[in-house]
Amino acid sequence: MSKVNLVSVRIITSDIKRLVQFFEKATAITAKWATDDFAEIISGSFTLAIGSTRTLAFFGEGVAEPAANKSVIIEFLVENVDHHYEIIKGLASEIVHKPTTMPWGNRSLLFRDPDGNLINFFTPVSDEAKKKFA
Repeated sequence: MSKVNLVSVRIITSDIKRLVQFFEKATAITAKWATDDFAEIISGSFTLAIGSTRTLAFFGEGVAEPAANKSVIIEFLVENVDHHYEIIKGLASEIVHKPTTMPWGNRSLLFRDPDGNLINFFTPVSDEAKKKFA
């Protein structure tokens, strides 16, 4: 039986410096740059990879389109979502939903990054949610 682990999600962007700077400020994590066209925001459990449109040449024409996501939410577990809201509201072009406690026990902040990708910062607040992410 093989083991499968999701280790990263990659965002393709036409302005890599802008997007990397946004996520560095939003997460307080300094990006690790592999090349001018590829950087990673590496947390303890996950990597957000960011590639320029030039990296698409390695995969084939038309495989991805920057700033076109309307179906994926990238979620970050944060210690205090209300604290992060104070940072994000000065960075994000669009706050979709201010910090709100959801029925499943997480307090969530939804916003869009500069490319329009939907991002969720959340903090577990119910006992059940806290246990899930302990």
